[in-house]
Amino acid sequence: MTAKLKIHRFAKSGHSHRAVLFASLLGLDAELIDVDLAGGAHKTPDYLAMHPFGQVPVLQEGDQTIWDSNAILVHLAINHDASGAWYPQDQRAAIQAWLSVAAGPLFNGPCAARLVTVFGADFDHERTKATAAALFEVLEKELGKRPFLVGDKPTIADVALYSYTAHAPEGGVTLEPFENIRAWLSRIEALPGFVAMPETKAGLLA
Repeated sequence: MTAKLKIHRFAKSGHSHRAVLFASLLGLDAELIDVDLAGGAHKTPDYLAMHPFGQVPVLQEGDQTIWDSNAILVHLAINHDASGAWYPQDQRAAIQAWLSVAAGPLFNGPCAARLVTVFGADFDHERTKATAAALFEVLEKELGKRPFLVGDKPTIADVALYSYTAHAPEGGVTLEPFENIRAWLSRIEALPGFVAMPETKAGLLA
């Protein structure tokens, strides 16, 4: 009997959405457990026992607990994608490079810009928007060469970068100049099992 998947998440977190989206793309039945960030649920001893940094998401599968959204993508791909298409052996170095981009420029750019406008984070908004624009210039060029980030088919690299890119306008970052990026987003949204992250207007904290 397959162990039940549980994803502890915050619905409007792009990091959480990565995990939820990929589980859905794989056709997995995951129980979604909402974490009350405003109430400090992520800083309780029980939650910190699952994630030492007190962040979302966390994946539980049987006696395994996986924290960090990119680690969750790798875990799900290795353990639940029999085809190997989402994390192919011959593309893993390239995929890892994009996972690093997701943890670096994507976080410091469109993610951080959205944290400012939607959640009131104390970041330099102009700097986050400039970081996002520089990232999108590179993404636009790369996606002009191929339909997905590392080839002709989607991988977990695409899942890792999708959510905060798609919701960049919520942080005041326009996608209008980036035709290739917008086409890539549409290709991901057309995949069987795609689920969207809730939209949030700037200035709304809930």
